[in-house]
Amino acid sequence: MKRLNDTRVALITGGVVIVLAAVIGAWMAPPALEADERDSATFTGTRLVGTLPAQWRVIWTEDPAHEATLSWTTAGLPDSSVVYYDTEARGGELAMYRHKAEAATGRYTDKDWKLHYNHALLTDLKPATTYWFVMVSDGRLSREFHFVTAPEGDAEFKLLYGGDSRSDRGGRQTMNRRMRALLEEDPEILALVHGGDYVSDGDDMDDWVEWLTDHELTVTSDGRMLPLVPARGNHEADGEQYDEIFNTPGDKGGNFYATTIGDEFLLINLNTNISHGGNQADFLETVLRDNKGARWQLANYHRPAYPAVKKPGSALEHWVPLFEKYDLDVALESDGHTLKRTCAIRGGKPDATGVVYVGEGGLGVKQRTPDDERWYFEGGVTASTLHVQKLTVKKDSLLIESITDEGAVKDTWTGKPRKR
Repeated sequence: MKRLNDTRVALITGGVVIVLAAVIGAWMAPPALEADERDSATFTGTRLVGTLPAQWRVIWTEDPAHEATLSWTTAGLPDSSVVYYDTEARGGELAMYRHKAEAATGRYTDKDWKLHYNHALLTDLKPATTYWFVMVSDGRLSREFHFVTAPEGDAEFKLLYGGDSRSDRGGRQTMNRRMRALLEEDPEILALVHGGDYVSDGDDMDDWVEWLTDHELTVTSDGRMLPLVPARGNHEADGEQYDEIFNTPGDKGGNFYATTIGDEFLLINLNTNISHGGNQADFLETVLRDNKGARWQLANYHRPAYPAVKKPGSALEHWVPLFEKYDLDVALESDGHTLKRTCAIRGGKPDATGVVYVGEGGLGVKQRTPDDERWYFEGGVTASTLHVQKLTVKKDSLLIESITDEGAVKDTWTGKPRKR
């Protein structure tokens, strides 16, 4: 009888253990990226619960060949947040990863939402290398993701560019899915250069929660993330949340910086919410002067110098003379909520040796009607359509394709290397 009772106890205990293991496993398990869920009209993203990593993102600033910030959001404040990473896929087996980086944590500035940012800076990375990683907060794991670092040397690669993903959530989700499709179709794409106006109110965490949730839609079905190269828009103003979400790109209070990809590509990210002169203009000239040997030179900022809808911003007075002095190739502009490409401009008139201005904000915001009678659109293009620009950077050409939400190529422009 005692032996029978012992057997019953063992069976019951074993059953309890199995049930507990199943419950704990379900709680700890990383969320899946189910294609049907992400393509549904009711997409809600990863749950913000406890310290489960959600709203993941990869951020590039000055040196994307060797550094990247891996960021995520948690509902609770973790005692410990860590990224485990490697150059080989490890399937989430933490003990197998050869590297790890501690994340800085803190609460987003908001009186209502109690959410927390987690930023892990990865350094000493290898160029042109796929890194596989898992985000862990208090033992709760994300699934395994990966991204590709920027190349060194005289490299060829591709980027996406766009701005103004605010206001219309349905349009933003459509464009995020379009960017995911482009990345899946063309793995040479490295990152998304964003021109600002991510949200309608940069001090409203409600808006950021939706944007960050929707950003999950850019992740490919096999877990590849599209790194972000951010710039401030006017709707982010000078609010703290932009820095908290993107780990303060550039100096705090300035948010302007230069990104180099390989030896021959320079991208200068500027801030149109602060003085365009003074320190920022000095920075712009110094970077252009010190990198005049680079084959391709572009600038990324929000308010346009040659707009399709609004009046020119202060970039026309303070930055355009420097663009022309140092023969910038292309200025990437947002803010107008329409598609545009100008003719090449120098000295306030068409000139084949001048700068081309491309934009101007179509990552989800409802589009306006451009003023296509402006002189600088002779030989250029305007259209009222959601869009993202795809940049193909080669040794002998720079191709920019404007791609609509439906995947159609609306416009193409090809630049050739110039003597500086």
